[in-house]
Amino acid sequence: MLFCACRAADVLNAIIGLWLVPKYVGPSELGALMPLTQFSNFLALPITIFAMAFMKEMTMLATRGEYGKMKSLMRGCFIGAGVFLVVALIVSKFTLPLFLERVRVAEGSLGFLILAAAFTSAVAPVYQNALQALKRFKTISLLNIIGAPIRFTVMLVTMPFRALSGYFAGQAATPTFAIAASVWSLRKELSVPAEPYWTRSAIHQMSGLLLGIAAYNGAGGFLGLVEQTVLRQRLPNIDSAAYYLATRFSDIAVFIACTLLTVLFPYTASRAAEGKPTRPLVVKSSLAMLASGGILAVLFAIIGKPLLSILPDGDKYASYAWTIPWLIGITTLAAIQTFHTNTEVSAGRFGFLKWWVPVNLIFAIGLLFITGHGYFTAYLPTTWCDFLASHNLTSLTSMLLWLTLTVTVKTVISLFELLKQ
Repeated sequence: MLFCACRAADVLNAIIGLWLVPKYVGPSELGALMPLTQFSNFLALPITIFAMAFMKEMTMLATRGEYGKMKSLMRGCFIGAGVFLVVALIVSKFTLPLFLERVRVAEGSLGFLILAAAFTSAVAPVYQNALQALKRFKTISLLNIIGAPIRFTVMLVTMPFRALSGYFAGQAATPTFAIAASVWSLRKELSVPAEPYWTRSAIHQMSGLLLGIAAYNGAGGFLGLVEQTVLRQRLPNIDSAAYYLATRFSDIAVFIACTLLTVLFPYTASRAAEGKPTRPLVVKSSLAMLASGGILAVLFAIIGKPLLSILPDGDKYASYAWTIPWLIGITTLAAIQTFHTNTEVSAGRFGFLKWWVPVNLIFAIGLLFITGHGYFTAYLPTTWCDFLASHNLTSLTSMLLWLTLTVTVKTVISLFELLKQ
């Protein structure tokens, strides 16, 4: 039921990404949407870290029926989100104009909207996770079905006036609705008096969890921000716009992965708490993802070009159809890796950070060095500069090769670590 509900919502989301957005956002700015989203997510990283930690604890409290403590934890999440939003707004006031210039976007009134979208998207899973822990998948299905039309309606109304602002207003609308609806659905559980949660032992436990999640999300978020920003900076407008449209199709694999993760997280957290192995669940989810990704890649290798050609300005993008199955492959590998690392986080096992942090930082710094070596020519040997100039990742093909290398390395390490469990 959850899978069908998510797929019904995905149909409308596909219409948004493939028709509504290209209709109002021109090719010159279309490729900036993903780096802008990554930038806002990076600014919202503190609340994302708190939210992920709260999700794990929320699962345990809901499973044990400790609704009073769960209520206190939800309040703490709201307070934390408010504090971090103020801090992020201050930071964005100084950093966002520089970033907009880097990604070639002229519209300067985006600050609050992109942060609102990022923060509500980070907080919403905390409340939805409580529904997951209580196995209320029917309610989650309804949230998915109703949320997509709300997003579509907000974008349809606002984008004709200010395209990018309308886009991020729509992005914020769905998680805002999800938070309100989740709290309403949990009203019976939350009607109990709040019980103290923040004891000394709870603070100690949460501190360790927060540090682990901060390293996990921080390293991954930094790499994602660098990748999307470099894609926008180094590629021509038409290439970055085509990349955005291709990801609208490859994101079908993301939707499948998110559905699997929605079910996987509470079950792996519960099994780990009971001392049971989590590997069987990860393996089954990975096999399902691999099969789904393979089918999608073959399908879009056949129909990708005709689909691109019927989109707004489709004649400009049809020749990029070859990127869709490639990006589906990248997305599939990334999902398999995420199944493993998210399961480790849900189980409170952070040994994987010994390789996760350095690998992400090495690839991020390496990408910055290769594409920005011009700033260091005075300090590098001539032969190095010549080599870097000839491998400067200025084409979409070279960028996809880099992304493939990055995700392959992380997936292989994840699978090796999984096999050792």
